[in-house]
Amino acid sequence: MRPARSGARSLASAMLVLPYPHISPVVARIGPIELRWYGLMYLVGYVVGFFLVRYRIRRGRSVLTERQLDMLIVYLFVGMFLGARLTYVLVYNWPFYRAHPWQIFAVWEGGLSFHGALVGMAAATALFTWRHRLGFLAVGDTLVLAGTPGLFFGRLGNFINGELYGRPTHLPWAMVFPDDPAQVPRHPSELYEAVAEGLLLAAFLWWLDRRARRGQWYRAGLLSGAFLVGYGAIRFLLEFTRSPDRQLGLILGPFSMGQLLSLPMILIGAAILLAVYAPRGNRRAPEAPPG
Repeated sequence: MRPARSGARSLASAMLVLPYPHISPVVARIGPIELRWYGLMYLVGYVVGFFLVRYRIRRGRSVLTERQLDMLIVYLFVGMFLGARLTYVLVYNWPFYRAHPWQIFAVWEGGLSFHGALVGMAAATALFTWRHRLGFLAVGDTLVLAGTPGLFFGRLGNFINGELYGRPTHLPWAMVFPDDPAQVPRHPSELYEAVAEGLLLAAFLWWLDRRARRGQWYRAGLLSGAFLVGYGAIRFLLEFTRSPDRQLGLILGPFSMGQLLSLPMILIGAAILLAVYAPRGNRRAPEAPPG
């Protein structure tokens, strides 16, 4: 095995690659407590989302009040954490956690599923809107607008951790990740996802919201459906550059678990858009504040 590893390193050093920026995953230590970039990026995403929702509330573009927002944040955090962790444990690596159940609580070591986080937050939003008698899709539209930029920070956290890296490639911007057993140049797929999911998709949703409101064809559910279709399609395509999870590999032919979980997102998003617009396709949308 040693000659193969040495040969892989020689090949990697001989190729033109970008140097991986070795950043310590720990931002600061206070005694036994560690502040890690991974958790900090999630926190930054939440803070950015909070201020974006509050901005929309003050502009009259959300059915939420600022007091309701404070309560909703708690619902979302609990739903996100439980959904993300449980999905990763049960879907991505159940044999390991069944043998080492105490590791389920070691979230600082990574192991959160975005698809699970989305399901958890959707369930939390459904419970919140039911208790406060608000429209689920109207609140969902606000949340996807405010939350999508947070995906940028989450993927940066993955990149700093050197996890969820891409498949081998000969492209000039390939990187050799420190935790890669093969030590070969790979796609920096975390950065692809950070830009595509967190920046481009967010910009598109904000543009779509403004366009729909100015044209008076906005309806609650437009942005939720567009997000599900957009994220699902982006994730499905970018998964072809991302290494499948080691413990799972490819699930169905050339497809990974991330791709299989993205397909329902696309279908649900398309169904929402169809339900919102198809039955009243020729009617004028209810009035909405100008974007």
